[in-house]
Amino acid sequence: MNYPHNIYIHVPFCISKCNYCAFYSVACGNPDWDKYAKDICNELKFWADKFGGINIPTIFFGGGTPSLMPIQVFEQIMDCLNQFFVIDDNCEITLESNPKTLDKNKLADFKSLGVNRLSVGVQSLNDTELQFLGRKHNVNDALILLENAHNMGLRVSADFIYGLPMHNVQSVIYLCKAINKLGLKHVSMYELTIEKNTPLGKMNLKMPTNDEMADMYNAISDNLILPRYEVSNYAVLGEECKHNQNIWMGQPYIGIGRAAAGRIFVDNIWYEEMGNFEKFEKIDDTTRATEKIITGIRTIRGVMLSDDVANQINFDWVKKHNDLIVQSGDYLHATPKGMLILDNIILDLIK
Repeated sequence: MNYPHNIYIHVPFCISKCNYCAFYSVACGNPDWDKYAKDICNELKFWADKFGGINIPTIFFGGGTPSLMPIQVFEQIMDCLNQFFVIDDNCEITLESNPKTLDKNKLADFKSLGVNRLSVGVQSLNDTELQFLGRKHNVNDALILLENAHNMGLRVSADFIYGLPMHNVQSVIYLCKAINKLGLKHVSMYELTIEKNTPLGKMNLKMPTNDEMADMYNAISDNLILPRYEVSNYAVLGEECKHNQNIWMGQPYIGIGRAAAGRIFVDNIWYEEMGNFEKFEKIDDTTRATEKIITGIRTIRGVMLSDDVANQINFDWVKKHNDLIVQSGDYLHATPKGMLILDNIILDLIK
């Protein structure tokens, strides 16, 4: 019997590319949705043939802008998922969305077909900042979508970006206090990263310093009413994103769609799915344990010290740096100070 797998489905299409976006997405006014649906269903069948009817605890439609999907296309994909796999009764089905791409009626249709969690790319509660980021919506558009989703009883998450050139600690505090008034139970707060081949990357912007970014990061914890449960994610207890949590904890997942990677677990062997469903290769135990450390240590709970993980931890270094990393029972987790420099810590933490 094969292990349950989470499923990520990539929807690459967008109305336009945002100024900061370096993810695989395609600005396309009229995608070939029929071909897209056929390709996705072919991939789902490919994995179903390999696994049989395995259980699916979470499904995540990411992008791109999944909310652009015609409802008939989404229905076709959901039909394939239900045909080929055993969808858990309490399966978390998340749809990423952008304001202005999803009205009340279409949102109700998505819900009727299984979506029970909506992730909204709000990014800012300031129209000038939204224009700078290249977003196509305004603040009011975002608020309307959040309200519609809340009124329908969906679990709702919203993404925001901080660390813009015009930001400082006070502006982040103001943002957090504005978010607190929205009644959200899950929020993602992402530091703006400037990638070379994006419009922002070509503008020679004067960005906040690392120390200023660290102060902003700490200001979020001090002012957002939601507790942090991962480096960039905050939620009421029980409202965490199950899909992401499962992956951070090292559970297997299938990536569906062009450029969607995965970690497959078959017959007690791990495989890396490399952005193409017909290309995957075995991962050795050491590599997989290292991946679990990298993802798990990002969470407040930390990484579980299973035998394979513990074998890759430099415990001598941990003992000397308990201001950065602490062991609590079966878990190893970063301190608040350690969270600020995780990328540097990982280099020393892993043997």
